[in-house]
Amino acid sequence: MDIIYLRDLKIECIIGVWEWERRIKQTVILDLDMASDNRRAAATDTIEDTLNYKAVAKRLIEYVGSTQFQLVETLAEKIAGILLTEFKLKWVRVRVNKKGAIQGATDVGVVIERGPA
Repeated sequence: MDIIYLRDLKIECIIGVWEWERRIKQTVILDLDMASDNRRAAATDTIEDTLNYKAVAKRLIEYVGSTQFQLVETLAEKIAGILLTEFKLKWVRVRVNKKGAIQGATDVGVVIERGPA
């Protein structure tokens, strides 16, 4: 299994359970690992034969920026669903980091893996 990855994708969105969080946009940081068979792309050297990570980023920026969730767990599930269905991936690892959510901690968030691989 080959992995195409995307790191530190920062997106502003409304996320959180507290009243004050529902009134402001906060930054979430996404790290994605996406299973892909890269052999054909390597042989043809064309973007049509690979996972277009720019298209992935654009889609997630659009989606996450326009949604509102209370939990990072829900956001991670929705992102995994988009990657698996719209981009026809067989396996993904999604990390959603809500940096600064806990005083004294550098990072806090969730990591999920979806797919049979």
